[in-house]
Amino acid sequence: MQKITSPEGEEFEVEVDANTRILNEGLPFIIVDIKERRLSVKEGPHFLFTAIDGNIPAENTGGLGFFDRDTRFLSLFEMRLNGRDPVLLTSTAERDYMSHIELTNADIHEGSRILVPQETLNIRRLRVVKDGFFERLRVKNYNPFPVTVSIELSFGADFADMFEVRGMRRQARGTLLKPKLSDRTLVLAYHGQDDVFRQTKVEFSQVPNEFATTMHGATVRFDIEIQSHGRHLLQFFVQPVVGTADDVSVNFNSAVSELRQEYEVWEKKCTKFVTDNRLFDTVLERGKSDLRALLTKTEHGSIIDGGIPWYVAPFGRDGLISAFQALPLTTYPAAETLRTLARLQGTEEDQWRDEEPGKILHEIRRGELANLREIPHTPYYGSVDSTPLFIIALSEYIKWTNDTVMLHELESNLAAALDWIDKYGMYEGFLQYEKKSKRGLINQGWKDSFNAVMHTNGKLAEPPIALAEVQGYVYYAKRRSADLYEMLGDHKRAANLRLQAAVLKERFNEKFWMEDEGFFCMALDGEGNQVRTITSNPGQCLFTGVVDDNKAPRVVARLLQPDMFSGRGIRTMSKSAKGYNPMSYHNGSVWPHDNSLIVRGIKRYGFPEQANVVAGALFDTATHHAYARLPELFCGFTRRGANWPVSYPVACSPQAWAAGTMFMIFQTMLGLSPDAPNSTLYINQPTLPPWLNSVSVKNLPIGPARLDISFNREHGVTSFTVMRKEGNLKIIMEE
Repeated sequence: MQKITSPEGEEFEVEVDANTRILNEGLPFIIVDIKERRLSVKEGPHFLFTAIDGNIPAENTGGLGFFDRDTRFLSLFEMRLNGRDPVLLTSTAERDYMSHIELTNADIHEGSRILVPQETLNIRRLRVVKDGFFERLRVKNYNPFPVTVSIELSFGADFADMFEVRGMRRQARGTLLKPKLSDRTLVLAYHGQDDVFRQTKVEFSQVPNEFATTMHGATVRFDIEIQSHGRHLLQFFVQPVVGTADDVSVNFNSAVSELRQEYEVWEKKCTKFVTDNRLFDTVLERGKSDLRALLTKTEHGSIIDGGIPWYVAPFGRDGLISAFQALPLTTYPAAETLRTLARLQGTEEDQWRDEEPGKILHEIRRGELANLREIPHTPYYGSVDSTPLFIIALSEYIKWTNDTVMLHELESNLAAALDWIDKYGMYEGFLQYEKKSKRGLINQGWKDSFNAVMHTNGKLAEPPIALAEVQGYVYYAKRRSADLYEMLGDHKRAANLRLQAAVLKERFNEKFWMEDEGFFCMALDGEGNQVRTITSNPGQCLFTGVVDDNKAPRVVARLLQPDMFSGRGIRTMSKSAKGYNPMSYHNGSVWPHDNSLIVRGIKRYGFPEQANVVAGALFDTATHHAYARLPELFCGFTRRGANWPVSYPVACSPQAWAAGTMFMIFQTMLGLSPDAPNSTLYINQPTLPPWLNSVSVKNLPIGPARLDISFNREHGVTSFTVMRKEGNLKIIMEE
């Protein structure tokens, strides 16, 4: 029998049969076995993604599991009571780091005799994620007599890389090892092809009565006797181990206490928003909590991860947009994200990773496939917009903070990003993309599906492709970086950047405008032809200011036509387009973050009421989702009457830029425009919607100053009052 020794010196037998088993998951984003909502809890790099009853079935095909650093450390996790599934009563993962599941029993028989009548036992499963996850399983007996029951817990780990879970097929895998039980500790192990030893260690609070291996893992049984109206507690801790194990001394109670305190500290540091609409307050609180959950420390620094389950990893675009959205709430994620991405900025030309000097990454992964270089995500740089968004986020952060230390720290990164745009990205006057890596993304804008850039006849656009919104980002980045260079004392470069921006704006309005549609085309293809499909992409151009003033009213009106506005948000593609599909990922669905940027732009061009129409649609949609949480995206079906929004079954939830959506929209409603370098807050056309009559904003930071300000809506007019001001700050009302 072949054996492998762990880094700690423990021997494991090879599980021969399991190594030839094909993973259950299908292709990415195929809707497979997604019939009900899931429970997802996260802290740091660890997240647990289970069925609604808290289990991970052995044959799950929906990506369920316990994950750490792009590896699935549990692919099976089930509990049974006397060989039967308990009956689910309710479950929740309202707290991002903790889930609560209530179950009861079916009749427990011995032959024809009922030993324990149904619904007389309460099984409560509490679990908290911290350095792994803790579970406290409590069984309470409501019978007038003692009972003896068996709790069976099954564990299995396929140690699949996240890309395998999402559908990637491998020709060979590492070596899966036989489960081992030693006293109170169960160990599942795997020796990867990357020569990394990975283990899942489960430490129980008591010694199991029985242990057995199965084709999917191992099952342990605990026989317990519970007195009448008594209870029994069983606790265990699941620890993912990469290499050698770290000592974890925190227990269940202290883990919950520490996380509760950490969230309280986070909340105290955030701006406080209170309105007369408690549902809206709930939506904001959910976004605040989700942003905290997704903010993750890595070896490179902290960054807001993309979303659960598919994108718990650093993403350039996602991290920058969500940090940008969250600035009215807190500037901390922006500072951390900018520093982290600056450390990972491209330094060389590497076609495998689509890397070039100055380029900001798209995505970084840390699993087995990345270690083996079977995927280019080490990091991967195939994003055309992360680099201008880095400049935009930096400039917005400075507008809120006047953090000149940060500006000087990242001055070379700013210069490198601008150089990348001019030397590597610009072609015939526009920023374009074309993949070089054989494992790279075909489309490298935020709509990165293979079919996301489509002509009106249904033909896919050929690269190199210049996306409309990306030209807006570049324009805005150059305008804003000019302000940054003025602060740095380089007035010549500032003037040159403003000139470049003006030239780009003129060319954009000439080449992308479709006079017959009263709208901008989605993109220019490799031959310079307009991609004339009506999409949401040009809507994002509004917030950047690249749209000529005389064109903006028609663009706004077009976005709110029934083929684009579903009643719950602006679709990614018009209903009249040949490629439209309301259930698609990018060609007819509604993305909250997309809408938040469009709302900001609509207001920028002087249409506050129209902006509030879209804002109200998104707010109402959030109230119809679990925990008042906006998902990554939802289907673009037309709203009819009071019908509920239609979920996109494999959308991430929570997801970073969905969590940040309402903060950008709220800032837009209130008209807050900070200029901390000049100790000024501009308030532009504050316009509360009909479902908000009063708003209180407390401890709003503008540079070193702090502000409490209230807004009130009476007879359709919104006014504001400064309640408290600390520090030097001018407040100017703009018409």
